[in-house]
Amino acid sequence: MNRIVKTGAVFGVATTLLLGAVACSSTSGTTSSSGASKSLTIAFVMGAEADPFFKAMKVGAEAETTAKKAKLVWQGDPSVYSPATQIPIVDQVLAQKPSCLVLIPTDPKALQASVTKAKAAGIPVVNVDTHVEDLSDVVSFITGDNKQGGEAAADAMAKAIKYTDGQKYQVVAGLTSATATTNVDRLEGFKSQLASKYPGIDLVDTAYSQSQAATANSNVSNWLTKYPNLSGIFAIDGTNATGAASALQAKGLTGKVALIGYDAYQTNVDLIGKGVFTALIAQDPAEEARQAVDTCVKYIETKSKDGITAAVTLPNILLDKSTSAADLKKYTYVQ
Repeated sequence: MNRIVKTGAVFGVATTLLLGAVACSSTSGTTSSSGASKSLTIAFVMGAEADPFFKAMKVGAEAETTAKKAKLVWQGDPSVYSPATQIPIVDQVLAQKPSCLVLIPTDPKALQASVTKAKAAGIPVVNVDTHVEDLSDVVSFITGDNKQGGEAAADAMAKAIKYTDGQKYQVVAGLTSATATTNVDRLEGFKSQLASKYPGIDLVDTAYSQSQAATANSNVSNWLTKYPNLSGIFAIDGTNATGAASALQAKGLTGKVALIGYDAYQTNVDLIGKGVFTALIAQDPAEEARQAVDTCVKYIETKSKDGITAAVTLPNILLDKSTSAADLKKYTYVQ
């Protein structure tokens, strides 16, 4: 039977492409002349290929497909995180008839039909990071612990602003998408933790960036004008963190407005020591990719979900100024 396993989170010390290019420029990896997986092609389709989170995921995917003697197809829109740009790319990749599709859906409802198409074509699907609404036709879903990540962000925010019962504080949250399941779960965890432990902190606004750091920068700049007494910002993913950091620095507000971010981009990790970020929550995108490749290969070879975990939740790591240099290096996303 397909079983569900959850790993506890750890804290303390994540323009439509020219479709004709899909079949040629987006394929990497090698196919070995020997080995059980020599004829397998594992295709990954994500949103916003340029996002360092997905670049780090690609490192893991390349390493594991090489180890499995399989071929890797890696494809997504260059920069825009949107179902409108992702769906045509999925269609083009499915037309190549890969052995398995690892889909990182930009929207749970909009990409459901892509899973249905893959199933009809006999192509198994694994979801990584985000998931479609109905997982019954998905072999496995692998992600970080997003709700607990949001809770940890709330705790870090309260600590940063020196939360005191009876006082009132205003904070905001920047997201890439209103529907991407990672964003939804992180925001839910953040809000629920505020409500239960820090009722004086009021989440006064949210805004969306479609994985565009420049848009996130504009969102934060607007908030800083609209809310002159703003205490903190929760940047719910890496591009929002990048945009928020640049906006705070441009306005000379480093250390004056608490910034809690997600994803250990090298540039953002470097800003912890400079006081721009109070904390970053790091995921493990390379490990997500490695497990996705392994799941694909196992399912293809056995034609069964038996022994395959239906839902895998990987731990996150909270990085802040107390984190050792060795751990900062260890958890920074490799590209």
